[in-house]
Amino acid sequence: MDVLSIDFGTSSTVGVLAAFGRGPRAIEVDGSVTMSSAVYAEEDGRLVVGQDAERRARLDPSRFEPNPKRRIDEGELLLGDRAVPVVDAFAAVLRRMGEEAERQLSGVPDEVRLSHPAGWGAQRQQTLRAAAGKAGFSQARLVPEPVAAAAHYATLRETGAPSGPIAVYDLGAGTVDCAVVGAGTAVLAEDGLPDLGSLDIDQALLVHIGRSVSHADPAQWQRLLRPQTTSDRRLRRVLLQDVRDAKESLSRHARTEVPMPDPFGDVLLTRAELEALVRPNLLRSAEMLAATISRAGLAPDRLGGVYLVGGPSRMPLLAALVGSTLGVVPTTEDQPETAVAFGLHHVDVRPAAATPMPAPASWPLVQQQPSPAQQQPGLNQRPPAPMPPPGWPQQPAKKSRKPFVIGAIALTALVIAGIVTAVLATRGDDKPAANQPATPPNTCAGSPPALPGENGLTKCIRRLAGPTIQTRATCSDDPELAKALGAVRSALCRFPDKTTVAFHEGLTLAQVEPGARKDMAGRVETDTWRTRIGLAGRYVAGAGPKLGLLIYQADGIPVVGTVMDTSPSHTSRRPRDLVQFFEQTVQPGE
Repeated sequence: MDVLSIDFGTSSTVGVLAAFGRGPRAIEVDGSVTMSSAVYAEEDGRLVVGQDAERRARLDPSRFEPNPKRRIDEGELLLGDRAVPVVDAFAAVLRRMGEEAERQLSGVPDEVRLSHPAGWGAQRQQTLRAAAGKAGFSQARLVPEPVAAAAHYATLRETGAPSGPIAVYDLGAGTVDCAVVGAGTAVLAEDGLPDLGSLDIDQALLVHIGRSVSHADPAQWQRLLRPQTTSDRRLRRVLLQDVRDAKESLSRHARTEVPMPDPFGDVLLTRAELEALVRPNLLRSAEMLAATISRAGLAPDRLGGVYLVGGPSRMPLLAALVGSTLGVVPTTEDQPETAVAFGLHHVDVRPAAATPMPAPASWPLVQQQPSPAQQQPGLNQRPPAPMPPPGWPQQPAKKSRKPFVIGAIALTALVIAGIVTAVLATRGDDKPAANQPATPPNTCAGSPPALPGENGLTKCIRRLAGPTIQTRATCSDDPELAKALGAVRSALCRFPDKTTVAFHEGLTLAQVEPGARKDMAGRVETDTWRTRIGLAGRYVAGAGPKLGLLIYQADGIPVVGTVMDTSPSHTSRRPRDLVQFFEQTVQPGE
């Protein structure tokens, strides 16, 4: 079977093709195994990518977007006088790689696999799927980047090398992703930083250079930073490329020079200067990797390896900081940019069609002690439940071979146990979780309690509870639960399909997330959300042996919402199913 794998990156894209019964090999586009992800809009609306886009950018930089992936949430790109949908920009890049693969195959590949950042939620993944469809890859399979990288490095282990889970640190152009991947490419833990990548390092270096040269002509330097004319944009583009080249040169040499446009003199840069600029952020990312390994229930010396992925991972300082933080020497390949694309070929992807799926193997793997339910004989031998339709199942799950009976009292107890487990583990620690912004002000302080007939939904909670919950679910006040959690008030809202949504006024996502992640034993999905009525926030979704759990909060509203699936078949579902239910039913809207 001919398989095309594409690692669509922020600044560059890599394609790997396995065909004619041979092993995977990198596809060269324009003479290089890394193709620029840049997009340029012609006057007639045609989109060109790669080196062609880079060359045309010299003519009119306003029509050029070097990093379309970083603007995925914007919906449209203004290129010159045209508004180009982000999906179309993505599709143009993917299509170019597909055209080269089809030229070499003299046909269409049998299968296409695409990578995506581990932290991308359902909405961003859907954007990538839509782009793949427009590029001609209607059945493309999506794989998280750290999973693909881990699969690649697992195939490179020498005989006698340590076995066990693999930790992957992926420093790309726009983000840092890290994950611990176990047997069967099961993600045991993951995290990421959206504000650190090679582009951010380039910007810090540009600011550093400006401090030493801008005094020669402050007005001209401001024009370079904020170009207004085509000439200004051309100069800025050349300068940014020279800064990027200097950064890469400092990975190999102790010093280098940056050529500057008139009237500024050339600047001498040293590796020590660059390391002083980036050390705090790289150390922050190394500590995030250590925390992710710990959250997976492992120590660094129990791992089968720690691998650095992405072009910026060549920086000597990064390997030194990761090594000193973990006490384990990390490994980097000669071409770390290609690790994800090659690894896509070694990931065991499931068929694209909706077929019965058993619970992912990663869920029971990270449990230190099996739950009573897991100890029941024959529980894991029942037929897997079919995948639910988009938006969440509307019919009760089919009975398994063993009878499963759960009454209202048992359900409530399980719901409370799930919340208490998630919150009490971190109660008293009000510090924001890693990569979590500071808690917004308590704008609901002093809000009146729920009145009779309001079903426990206070005015503050109603701001987070959308109209669907208020009309379709049965809600009630739960003062005992609020007392157990230390919340101001708690309300439980139950849907007919036994899905429960709880609201806890006075708690924050930063307090709940660390403990909740411990109950999310498998793949964890996190992303931001936004509604048309102006609410925005963040969610974290996952599942484990006890329940499926999604926690979310809106910016500026001190109420945490928890979506809990306690049905017998919850382990056969994916975090994405929870996210779809949240987006279509729970997320506040008009």
